[in-house]
Amino acid sequence: MTASVLLGYPDERLVEALPLLTMTVDRLPAGEAASRLRAFLTHLATTPLPRLAEDYVATFDLKRRCCPYLTYYTYGDTRKRGMALLRFKHAFREAGFEPAGGELPDHLAVVCELSARGGVTQAGRLLREHRAGVETLHRALREERSPYADVVAAVLATLPPPNARERAAALRLVQEGPPEEQVGLEPYAAGEPR
Repeated sequence: MTASVLLGYPDERLVEALPLLTMTVDRLPAGEAASRLRAFLTHLATTPLPRLAEDYVATFDLKRRCCPYLTYYTYGDTRKRGMALLRFKHAFREAGFEPAGGELPDHLAVVCELSARGGVTQAGRLLREHRAGVETLHRALREERSPYADVVAAVLATLPPPNARERAAALRLVQEGPPEEQVGLEPYAAGEPR
């Protein structure tokens, strides 16, 4: 749940929750997830809220390569993405969880919340299926020197190590980027009069 809260848009509630979040992270077992979350909490505690909000928008809203929507990495903004979103909705329904706030179900924060609210199996399955996207997001955040890289690293630390197929898929995404829609974009052949 801590990762879910930290990956959401920073507002007054986040600042007010800082002591509780810190206490929660301090109770986690020692390891990469706890140390990464602790590093982000330090950033949160030492950065004014307006700057946090500005950085969030600059990172997640203005840079496509830092997209927090997991299906984007596999399907881009293509029609196939809609079917992938249905898989997320079915997983949420299977877990008996209805996300609040109108966020798409493939937002990494929402998937983390699904896990925290009892859908551990479903969230784990979704994260493993979209691990290449999570890895790609983490890499982009690291390259941007974003503190959010620590939160995504904490999420990755909760997953089993990637297998060869997952590493290859992440590398392919980094090199090629998400797919682009091809259907209906070229109604006329190149050079043909309209």
